[in-house]
Amino acid sequence: MKVLSKSEWTILTLILVYSFIPTFGGLFRVLEFVGGPAIAPDNPRASATPFPIVLHILSSFMFCLLGAIQFLPSIRRQHPAAHRAFGRIVAMAGCLSAGSGLWMTHFYSFPISLQGNLLYWARIILGFLMICFIVWSVIAVRFRNVFQHSAYMLRAYAIGQGASTQTFIGIGWMIFFETEMTGPLRDATMVFAWALNLLIAEVLIWAILAPKRQSVVRVLSENPSGVGQ
Repeated sequence: MKVLSKSEWTILTLILVYSFIPTFGGLFRVLEFVGGPAIAPDNPRASATPFPIVLHILSSFMFCLLGAIQFLPSIRRQHPAAHRAFGRIVAMAGCLSAGSGLWMTHFYSFPISLQGNLLYWARIILGFLMICFIVWSVIAVRFRNVFQHSAYMLRAYAIGQGASTQTFIGIGWMIFFETEMTGPLRDATMVFAWALNLLIAEVLIWAILAPKRQSVVRVLSENPSGVGQ
């Protein structure tokens, strides 16, 4: 039995490619901590206190990749038990990713060229929002509110995928200008990436999820017993 449709395979592939550099790049950093070859430039903050960044990398990896599978309708319909099991892992991974990100933002010492006040407060606010969105999503599904569950998880996923959008924007900048962004410009660009992700999430919520909810409500109102005509 074919589990995924062609369009779902396309969506999943695009998400995996989009997430590849920050997620798999982070795994290379983890390998360095356990004695692997040094590929990325040395990071004194990570070398001094590696546990938070390792936790952040691994939890973000789980959240982004397993989270992508959770949005596929075929998985939800044909394998609801797997969807629930993966959902628990995704929710926990998302909270760990956001929590470790908050810890690093506040306790790591960043040079002003890598984190100014704008980026600091954006990371703090979005980290707390991501955790809140995940918690609200779990509460919503407990009350059988599938629309709110999906909407809040999509918003949390948009925040979690901020690094992917930031990476693509940063690569594009270096290709065109042959230099890396630093200082206020870097801060503003990273905040813009999160804002763009959240805007896209809202468009998807109200263009795709909301009409489906209205369709279900209409069917139930016309046939409250749930029995086909």
